[in-house]
This record gives sequence, C-alpha cells and structure tokens, in this order.
Amino acid sequence: MRTRITVSLLVLALVLGAAGQALAVKESLIIYTSMKESLIGGIVEGFNKKYPDVAVDYQSAGAGKLMAKIAAERESGKILADVIWTSEVPDFYNMKKEGILEQYRTPLLNEILNPFDDYEGYFTAARLGTLGIAVNTELIKTPPTQWSDLLKPEYKGAFGVADPALSGTSYMSVAMLEKQFGWEFFEKLYANQARIGKGSGQVVDDTASGELAASLAVDYITNDKIAKGAHIALYYPPELLMAPSPIAIFKGSPNLEAAKNFVDYLLSHEAQVLIAKEGTLSVRTDVKNQEGFMLPEVSEVLKRAIKIDYVEMMAGKEALIKRFTDTLQGRK
Repeated sequence: MRTRITVSLLVLALVLGAAGQALAVKESLIIYTSMKESLIGGIVEGFNKKYPDVAVDYQSAGAGKLMAKIAAERESGKILADVIWTSEVPDFYNMKKEGILEQYRTPLLNEILNPFDDYEGYFTAARLGTLGIAVNTELIKTPPTQWSDLLKPEYKGAFGVADPALSGTSYMSVAMLEKQFGWEFFEKLYANQARIGKGSGQVVDDTASGELAASLAVDYITNDKIAKGAHIALYYPPELLMAPSPIAIFKGSPNLEAAKNFVDYLLSHEAQVLIAKEGTLSVRTDVKNQEGFMLPEVSEVLKRAIKIDYVEMMAGKEALIKRFTDTLQGRK
C-alpha cells in the first residue's frame, strides 16, 4: 500500500511540476526577420533574460521569402508571426496600406533617431543600415570620395551592383541614386561597363576575391568580411545611402504585450549595442560605432542621407528595376 501511495504521489508531483512549467510561460512570440542569425540570436537571448516567461521562436530568411510566406499565411486565414523585422522599407508601407500592422508608438521614440517623416507608429526603425563603395584595396589604391569616381578608368568593367530584382536593399539604393543624380548616372555606369551581380553578399564576395574592383555594398556584410581579413575597405561619398530596418507588430497578434515588449527591448541601449557590434548603425545616439569599422557617425546619418519617398518608391518598383536592368545590359 505504501509503495502504491508513493508512486501516486510521485506521478502527481510530476504532473503538477509540468503544469507549473506550462503556467510559467505566459506568452509566446514568433518573429520573422531578415537579420542574420548572429544578430537575432543574441537579441532574443537578451530579451529572454529580461522576460523569461515569454517563449520566443524566430525565422531568419530573406525579406522576399518572408513576404511570400506571409502572403501564403494570409491566404490560409492567419499570419503566424507576431513581429516582423526586415530592411525592405517599401514592404512596411505596403503592409500598413493593407491594414495588417498594429499601431504602436513606443515610449522610447524620443530616445532614437527616427528616419520617417510620416511616422505613425505602424513600424519603427530599429537599425540604420548604410551602403557605400566597397573596394578591393589591392586593386584600387586611391579611395573613392564621390559617386562619380565610379566612372573612372580603374573601375571599367569592374564595378558591381546587386540585382535590384533580387535585393530590396539594392533596389532602394538604385532609387536613391536615380533621385539624386538622374538616370544619366546609370547610363554613364553602363558606358564604363558596370556589372549586375546577384545578391548583396555576392558582389561583396566578388570584390574581396578580386573578380570586381569595387561594388555597391551593404555595411554589415562588408564589415564582416573586413573583420575576417578580406582586403577590402568601405567608403562613403557625401550623399549617403541609408536603408532603415523597421520592426512592426502584426494586427491581431494574440501576444500583443510580448510583441510590444520586444519592440521596446530592441530599441533599448542593451540591444542596440549588439546591433552596433555587427558593423552597422544603431538608431540611438548614445550607442557608439564599433571600433574598427568604417562607418559614418550616427548623428550625421539623417543629415547626409538621400531623402526618398517610400510610397512613390513602392509604386514604381517594377518599372525602375526594368529600366535599370535594360540600361546596364545595353537594352535601353
């Protein structure tokens, strides 16, 4: 009889323990992001230390794949994610227009740099990505100081731009350069035999290998290569290409409080230090650039950045990509 009672008590204890663990996790949170694993993993780890009762899951993939996944989920009746964080700004304007984003004005707004003049709280910049000219230092001895330097003989047939049909960041950069310098700039690039590469990572890889002498390059991709010993350097002409990385909460999220807490944590000093360590720019002026990276000062970014109408950019995407591709492939 004693054995039977002891076993029953043990089973009851295990059941109660499991129930206690289940009750300890009050909320769950699913994040879709285009940020690389080393960045999002560290941020989730820090968030969980502050909010141990939230079970966090995330999917890291290219923005295009994530948007396709969201479209499929909407078709089936429910978006599975609570939060989305990518660098494709036009996607956020489109999602806002379609009414699938929750309006949330973070209380940390007065602590960060906000690049959106029409900010309403449907999405908030969590990183200020930049693009500059990455050069192979063994092939290019004189650093470029202007965008027009790309038209010089040393870049002939050796400057690459990621395909804007494949890279949203490249598309935004092409749109900004076209606004600043007009289409003639791309016609001159074609005359100097500029090349269209594949993804943003590939053109930097090709610059590091010497396949290209230079490329239009994303900051954190380039700085990661530099940190690993690649013979490349990143330079910024006065007219800065800045691509914010917004974060947003999906409307109808069943874990709204956890989602709001994650947005606030991402904008906190602690999380923004992790962002700076990845070789890109924080949205906070009290977070310094990581030493060893060639990045513009955060306080100068909004002053130097080429201004763009993201709604107009979104509407003209297909036409601009076609014209850019036709121009650089000589089909104009």
